[in-house]
Amino acid sequence: MDRIAALRNIEDALAEYERGETDLESMERAVTGVLRTYATDFDDELAAYRANGDGRADGLIVVATSQRQARERVRELVDDDVAVTVDRVADR
Repeated sequence: MDRIAALRNIEDALAEYERGETDLESMERAVTGVLRTYATDFDDELAAYRANGDGRADGLIVVATSQRQARERVRELVDDDVAVTVDRVADR
């Protein structure tokens, strides 16, 4: 999915919400799905990982090629040496 297609899909989700055709939770799921697809389509080896750990790291989702890289990415983002595990987020 290219950037223009992603933006169109997000715009569609927003328009459906504004017309009252969907609820907030459904719109959030649609937008999250678009963003996850956009982020992982650049490289077949990329996947989304959700962090489980201390403080700000808990629940953070990163895109990486492996669990090891995902853990390192989480630590970089929270700028802390936290204890963290990561689980791959189910594909779309």
